[in-house]
Amino acid sequence: MRLVIDTSVLISSHIKDSVTREILLLPFMKFHLPEYALEEIDVHKTKISRLSGLSLDEIDIILSLLLENISIVPAQIIQPNLIEAERIIGGIDPGDIPFVALALSIENDGIWSSDKHFEKIEQIKVWKTSDLLRHIKKL
Repeated sequence: MRLVIDTSVLISSHIKDSVTREILLLPFMKFHLPEYALEEIDVHKTKISRLSGLSLDEIDIILSLLLENISIVPAQIIQPNLIEAERIIGGIDPGDIPFVALALSIENDGIWSSDKHFEKIEQIKVWKTSDLLRHIKKL
């Protein structure tokens, strides 16, 4: 299974040792993230540290481990689909445009997100963690 992951998934995997982190570490799953999201993680590191009780160094270590199973997709790959992505989600949440553009740019099974904005998308399958867990248990 190949999924585009939203930053909210990556952030929640740092807050606690959770099922989200376990899923991100499954070797048979393939995850994709626009490079823009790494900047977003950097912006939120202090908040993640406060919520998780982890030091900034510990956050970096967890992120490094998680990124071993996450493909970072350069901006030039998603650039051709930014206009279509803006049409799909730009009016709902402009910050989600890169994730939708990525989903339009590569072969995938949808977007994994806990962000409610994605639920309004009809053009791309959106997975919540609970949906993904049910699917994985069937495998």
